[in-house]
Amino acid sequence: MKNNRNIVMRTPTSEESRKRLRVGDRVLLTGTVITGRDVAHRKLCEAIAEGRKLPFALEDAVIFYAAPTPTPPGRVIGSIGPTTSGRMDRYTPTLIEKGLRVMIGKGRRSGEVREAMARHNAVYLGAPGGVAALLALKVSSARVIAYEEDGPEAIMELKVIELPLLVINDCKGGDLYETVEGGPFVEKFS
Repeated sequence: MKNNRNIVMRTPTSEESRKRLRVGDRVLLTGTVITGRDVAHRKLCEAIAEGRKLPFALEDAVIFYAAPTPTPPGRVIGSIGPTTSGRMDRYTPTLIEKGLRVMIGKGRRSGEVREAMARHNAVYLGAPGGVAALLALKVSSARVIAYEEDGPEAIMELKVIELPLLVINDCKGGDLYETVEGGPFVEKFS
């Protein structure tokens, strides 16, 4: 993990900007991020299979595997921390095929997901667990855009400002877990 860089990135991300990312780079992401966990991913894949319109454009989308806690008075959003990404792995290759290019979560990705990322120049960014209240401070606006009936599992559109992330899987097939197996990173981002 030598020569890791600090990268400022805006959404929508470009293919060129994603190709420049390397495992271990620190990213400050600003722009629009969509939240979604297992239930939302299942519903999105069902809509794709049935040819129905999706509630947001997948092309160059950024999905944060998270569900916020209830919003306290005077705040934009409740605490919002990353969900274990492996829970979405069975749905992710389909979404990548349809245009998803950036995912945010915690934990390892399957070989099938890593292969889909390499084929389509997609990346996986890690958000540190245990700091959900601090991550919420990086959200300037939040609104439900789909599946409101699912409560915290609903899909939300967030506007984020300098959300701190780390590149776990890059477009070239790099995997931070393989790079630092057993190191302190595994404890902080698993």
